Amino acid sequence: MTLISRLGIFTPLDYAALALLLLLWLGIGWRIEHPSARRVSVALLMEGFRRDWMTQMVDRNPRIFDAQLLGNLRQGTAFFASASMIAIGGGLALIGNTEPLESLVADLALADTPAQVWEIKLLVILLFLSNAFLKFVWAHRLFGYCSVLMAAVPNSPQEPLAYIRAEQAAEINISAARSFNRAMRAIYFALSAAAWILGPVPLILATLATVAVLWRREFASQSRAALLRCPPGTTASHADVITARARRG
Repeated sequence: MTLISRLGIFTPLDYAALALLLLLWLGIGWRIEHPSARRVSVALLMEGFRRDWMTQMVDRNPRIFDAQLLGNLRQGTAFFASASMIAIGGGLALIGNTEPLESLVADLALADTPAQVWEIKLLVILLFLSNAFLKFVWAHRLFGYCSVLMAAVPNSPQEPLAYIRAEQAAEINISAARSFNRAMRAIYFALSAAAWILGPVPLILATLATVAVLWRREFASQSRAALLRCPPGTTASHADVITARARRG
């Protein structure tokens, strides 16, 4: 069966559900990274705190805490990269051997569905997982670059390069975190794509639920409220300070 004939198996609702999945995946990612000034995202707020971290590191001696913290970030990234690779291997094995798929079809009472349909649906999941894996790997590498830049920051705040190097380390740290967040979103939408096995309607519902969860965590969560809390003795909104500094970067 050719690729064109395989694509003809799907209904217009399938294509609409798949288009919605891709559109909302790209849309929520863009909105999180480019929020409005009235409602900033947790990701953007954390960029400001990462810059604060590197600024405070300049006159912190010794810097064991900073090294341990960055090491934990790298370990978490490596864990998710390994998990993504395992999931990709499992998906490829499942495509190569359709017997487990046939059992799944029988359990779902969808025995009249061609095996090629299931393979294409699994391929969509694998594409999201592959995207996540590549971004996790890049985030891990960027955290490694950040560790080198942190080691290059002079120990004395009076050194001319001290805060320049700290700002460079902060930008690399932010880039690494951005890649990590994008990879996590790809994982979320890979789980949404798995609902396509049940049909286009479950895919639409799973996609909407995923977007709702992401929106709440980035724009309406308790953790965001904690980040926005104005420090004692300050008059300016902490959100305004962090957002302005993040946007300047």
